[in-house]
Amino acid sequence: MDRIIRATAADGSIKMAVINARDIVQRAHEIHGSSPTASAALGRSLCAASLMGDMMKEEEASLTLRINGGGPLGSIVAVSDSGGNVRGYVDNPTVELPLRSDGKLDVGGAVGRDGMLTVSRDIGLKEPYISSTQLISGEIAEDITSYLLESEQVPSACALGVLVDTDLSIKAAGGFIVQLMPGADSALIDTLEENIFTMDQLTTILSEDGEEELFRQVLKGLEYHLVGQKSVEYRCYCSRERVEEALSCIEPEELEDMIAQGQDISVSCQFCDKVYSFSPGELRGIAERKSGEGSPSRGD
Repeated sequence: MDRIIRATAADGSIKMAVINARDIVQRAHEIHGSSPTASAALGRSLCAASLMGDMMKEEEASLTLRINGGGPLGSIVAVSDSGGNVRGYVDNPTVELPLRSDGKLDVGGAVGRDGMLTVSRDIGLKEPYISSTQLISGEIAEDITSYLLESEQVPSACALGVLVDTDLSIKAAGGFIVQLMPGADSALIDTLEENIFTMDQLTTILSEDGEEELFRQVLKGLEYHLVGQKSVEYRCYCSRERVEEALSCIEPEELEDMIAQGQDISVSCQFCDKVYSFSPGELRGIAERKSGEGSPSRGD
């Protein structure tokens, strides 16, 4: 079962959230047919978005994490609701690079580092809150750590990992974000840094010991308390109604061209690959409703 677990330590001076997301990343791999490197990059991004989405207070809020470092994978997009349920895609999911010299997947090379990490938070206001930082390594966890410090002024450490099995299935996936609260003793930074530096490999912990072991290793020497947990999943919110709404935003001339072709059109969801088909008659109905409503064209 995929889940997020939260804990506090050092009398509330430290907050930590851990995610086990093996099923989420496996689902993403199945939907997109991703290579090991693409699965690792998208999986790390999904884990980060889920953890960050779960931190949002507003019930109907959503968070979009977009990464584009100029590498062959193209853009990575991961979207979370405020419950930590996520969906995502990568532009070029079949990209694969040679292993690094240490035998690990070259996620940084596939993502690239000549670009930005952008976080958009939609909390129901007229416009979403958007902030960006320059990518540091393209390995994603380091980039999230940098983002949290630069854009949100919260000293944080993030670790993310995806272990791909020999049959390309996902053996383990998850990570954590640990943060220092305002007024925390600076000595806690040294403790956390030492613990993170000496901890076992993240995916080994997840696959062999379970996600709760991450608390024991990262918060070693500190008294901590588990304060909550929730189940999370790969969840897409697409629907036929939403696709119709998107089609109604197309310029009238373009919609008429589709109708004139006299063939069904198919629209595929980027996040779950579900296909929605519309006949010329249905397109005509969309065009007539749009005309009846007097909807302004885009850009007006």
